[in-house]
Amino acid sequence: MARVLGVDLGARRIGLACSDVTGTLASPLTVLERSGDVRLDHAAIVAAAREAEAERIVVGLPLSLDGSDGPAARAARTEVDDLSTVAGPDLPVSVHDERLTTVSAERNLAAAGVKGRARRKVIDSAAAAVMLQSWLEGAR
Repeated sequence: MARVLGVDLGARRIGLACSDVTGTLASPLTVLERSGDVRLDHAAIVAAAREAEAERIVVGLPLSLDGSDGPAARAARTEVDDLSTVAGPDLPVSVHDERLTTVSAERNLAAAGVKGRARRKVIDSAAAAVMLQSWLEGAR
């Protein structure tokens, strides 16, 4: 396996995480502020993937608790289609269930003693790491 970039799409921020070169461990990478232009946001995601030497992008899919596609999942799928076009054929983009990743990331950060404002700055990349770790474990 190779390096993979995990993406947590939010309305205001985009959390990024990256795996190690063996595809075993996901770590938070950074948080991108939404620019107001989806094309610029997608270009920034692809640039981050290329900078990290990722060979795949995995985007969290916000399914409903019952596993169905609600409005958020449908919007994410549309955005993933657009991101795939920007990434091109040499950088595949796929989706992975992200249900409860933010809750899990919040708990992990709280357990690590990260408080308030500091937690809000990293929660999106931490959620991306939780989602990516789940994808990595499923890909093995």
